[in-house]
Parts: sequence; C-alpha cells; structure tokens
Amino acid sequence: MEVGFADVKEDIQNLAARLDSRVSMERYQLEQAARDKAIKDILERIRAIEEARREEERQREADHRAAIAQRAADRRLILTGLIVPVLLVLLHCRRGGLVREYPRVARKGPALH
Repeated sequence: MEVGFADVKEDIQNLAARLDSRVSMERYQLEQAARDKAIKDILERIRAIEEARREEERQREADHRAAIAQRAADRRLILTGLIVPVLLVLLHCRRGGLVREYPRVARKGPALH
C-alpha cells in the first residue's frame, strides 16, 4: 500500500507542479497584457501631446501671418487716409486751384480797421 501512496503522492506533486506552471503562465500573460495596455496608453498620450504641439505651432504661424497681413492693411490705411489727402491738397495748390482771389465785397456796417 505504501507503493500506491507513493505513486499517488508523486502524481499529486506532478499535478501541483503543472497547476503552478499553468497559473504562473496565465498570470504572466495577464501581467504582459496589462503592461502592453499601459505602453499603448502612454504611446497614445505621447501622440496626442505631439499633435497638440503641432496644432499650436500651426496656430502660431497662422496668427503670425494674420498679424503681418494686418500690419500691411494698416500701412495701406495710413497711406490712403492721411498721406493721399495731403498729396491731393498739394497737387491742387500747385495747379493754383486753392489760391484764388475773390472780389472784395463791400460790407455793411462798421469797418474793422
């Protein structure tokens, strides 16, 4: 009977070793899956950060181009709003259009001499 118990004991030890290896393998696979998911999440966050930085750079460049265009429009406005009327007045003066002599009109009332 001891021989039978020895065989059963050996079989139980073999089953325990196989069970331990099976549980260890499943645990390893679960841990590996968790690590893979964590790495995937980190990579997704990195991609999102990089995309946000690229979008910020594009927005910064667009703002810069808009500022350049606004400055050009301001210069044109200054030219047309201030300088052109002065040039027109000077051109008009040169042609003698601004300086005209009007006939003197006799005033009624006391003279202001």
